[in-house]
Amino acid sequence: MWEIQKKGFKGFLAIEKSLSDNSIEAYLRDIEKLTQYLELENKSHSTPSQLTLDDLQHFLATLVELGLSPRSQARVISGIKAFYNYLLIENLTSVNPAELLESPKLGRKLPDSLSVQEIQLLIEGIDLSLPNGERNKAILETLYGCGLRVSELVNLKISNIYFDEEFIKVVGKGDKERLVPISRSALKQINIYLNQVRNRLTIAKGFEDFVFINRSGKALSRVMIFTIIKQLTEKVGIKKTISPHTFRHSFATHLVNAGADLRAVQDMLGHVSITTTEIYTHLDTSYLHEEIRKFHPRN
Repeated sequence: MWEIQKKGFKGFLAIEKSLSDNSIEAYLRDIEKLTQYLELENKSHSTPSQLTLDDLQHFLATLVELGLSPRSQARVISGIKAFYNYLLIENLTSVNPAELLESPKLGRKLPDSLSVQEIQLLIEGIDLSLPNGERNKAILETLYGCGLRVSELVNLKISNIYFDEEFIKVVGKGDKERLVPISRSALKQINIYLNQVRNRLTIAKGFEDFVFINRSGKALSRVMIFTIIKQLTEKVGIKKTISPHTFRHSFATHLVNAGADLRAVQDMLGHVSITTTEIYTHLDTSYLHEEIRKFHPRN
């Protein structure tokens, strides 16, 4: 019963919700955790309709005992609620024990970001004499210049770069498309990479339109982007924990701190809700410390 409904749920997420493969797998892992718990409790014979709120709360209590963080607990609860919503929509159940399931309270974690000087240090730290130097510089310029997610970067197509208009078309979460302005420095570096490096490579079939290519002529993996950034961070001596997403955070932070309109930043990042973008209004607190030092009588 569970396996059949999980397959239906997978199709529902892909077709009706247009979620990415990664998001779908995350939801399915949440349901898999629940079914594994039922097996341990000798309740694997229970159907989704037979589970009660008490069953689900005991399941969550088990996750807490196993040391699952509040954020991960919230992720699992979200998956279970989505699963029961699917069952209701498809008339596969008439009850929803997950309806009153409460998520743990989460503190709002401010993302790490880099200063303009640190961004410049990383870009200048790339050895352009190496075979992948020009490519890696183009990667960093594009990540920071457009605020892309790493998945959006590795899937960027040449046909989606509008050089004259200085825009790129990005395919984001749920296959939603958006237009993002691209800086002239990023466009210049992409042009150098395309015309001086990439055009000398043998491109594998099916990857002709991908911008960033590895030695095998195929699209770069997300793991490779992480590796490039990690090695560069160590080389230039920056001690922060940096990932590709750090460049996206830095892009947004620097725009908002310079006075950019929050709605415009939301559109460029591809955020569904403005509240997600609003977190960047709280990041630069250095000027607050400066004001305290200047004007507070105890300083």
